[in-house]
Amino acid sequence: MAEMVPVLTIDGPSGAGKGTVSRALAKRLGWHFLDSGALYRALALSAMAQGIPPEDEDRVAALAAQMQLEFGGQSGERVLVDGRDVTDLLATEECGRVASKIAALAKVRQALLEKQRAFRQAPGLVADGRDMGTVVFPDAPYKVFLTATLKERARRRFLQLKAQGLDVNLDQIIKDLEERDRRDRERKQAPLVPAQDAVIIDSSDLCVEEVVDRILALLPPEIGKRCCQS
Repeated sequence: MAEMVPVLTIDGPSGAGKGTVSRALAKRLGWHFLDSGALYRALALSAMAQGIPPEDEDRVAALAAQMQLEFGGQSGERVLVDGRDVTDLLATEECGRVASKIAALAKVRQALLEKQRAFRQAPGLVADGRDMGTVVFPDAPYKVFLTATLKERARRRFLQLKAQGLDVNLDQIIKDLEERDRRDRERKQAPLVPAQDAVIIDSSDLCVEEVVDRILALLPPEIGKRCCQS
């Protein structure tokens, strides 16, 4: 049964390093990987392509119900929607802003709920998002809330976008993150809060490997042993 498959949830605000850390964990553990943010960004991309405004809850939810998404590549770094690789198109700030808006819609979140839960397959799942430990997988045995200071999160986002050749402004990124944080915290549907049983880790002064090692240390010895042997 899917309910018996272990899940490690990694929640937290944008720019905290959830995606990079989650992919590294999934690779080390040999588990499946779910980037829930990619689901919302892919949906935002599809809605923009079809001219559907993010405020049109019914049409966006209908689009969410029929969208087929999967992760490809060696570490699940590629995002495929209906068989088409859209990874590079999801990185824009506009896509992120629209994704944040549609993520606040109740019907949209409900439409994507079962799609996310379907990723729970043996031998295990690492799930990255905002509400993985509180709403999508509340019964997950291992939960982490990964955070970092706003300044550090903005710096990471700035460097990421510059590396992609985009013309970006650090002050604007800070403003965008502040607004996204506010929407995530204040939305009625699945607000961004740590699960009561989550371990909170501040990654501001930690490298990826240090965060991964700290999280692996939270898992039972038998899982850590299998990880080291793989």
